[in-house]
Amino acid sequence: MINKIFLIIFTFSIFTTQLFAKQITIAVAANVSYAIDTLTKEFNTIYPNTKVRVILGSSGKLTAQISNNAPYDIFMSANMLYPNNLYKNKFAISKPVVYAQGTLALLSTKKQDFTNKINIVLSKNIKRIAMANPKTAPYGIATYEVLQNLKLYSKIKKKLIFGESISQTVSYTMTAANIGFVAKSSLYSSRMGDFKENINWIEIDSSLYTPIDQGIVILKHAKSNDEVKDFYNFILSRKAKDIFNKYGYLKQ
Repeated sequence: MINKIFLIIFTFSIFTTQLFAKQITIAVAANVSYAIDTLTKEFNTIYPNTKVRVILGSSGKLTAQISNNAPYDIFMSANMLYPNNLYKNKFAISKPVVYAQGTLALLSTKKQDFTNKINIVLSKNIKRIAMANPKTAPYGIATYEVLQNLKLYSKIKKKLIFGESISQTVSYTMTAANIGFVAKSSLYSSRMGDFKENINWIEIDSSLYTPIDQGIVILKHAKSNDEVKDFYNFILSRKAKDIFNKYGYLKQ
């Protein structure tokens, strides 16, 4: 009898929790895909009744969707350009702020001689190089700046394979290219555990590219949703910053 009563109470508890749970939808730049699960899990330890739905994509593609009234509540971009434009055009109701700073790395699935650092891309053994498309991905813009500043772009242009987003670029690096320019955060994915610094990858000097300030905004679709504000404030909190640091973003 006691067990039956307990089961009824337990079932009712689950039902009421689901009944009052609310969902928010977050548009997230591809480079954050490696950290977002940890971030949402930590958020849910504080706000267990808020379900977070994550939409991943390139910042450019997500911005286009938002501009066409996609029902997203928050946008976490890979740079400040896109959220600034959304705010200017009144698709966002909060002024863009930086939530993290991204960094670049050069990755190969095979052991490489990184003695000459980034100049390894000139090697005859490197026939295909993956990079994000500068037209759709902020990490592509940063990579282009690196190659231009080192006067390498014109020399390796024919070797380049472009990914629409940084996650697609990582995929190309793992399958179709000899080496690739990726977000350092991608190296913290579980499938990257066997790759070692100075053997499979090197971090690229951040002075070679404009700092990748990643911006967050609350979108007009959200209006006065309290759950949206909770998630927004969490992403800017110390706890979230510590998680970003663990995933290869610059310390703030």
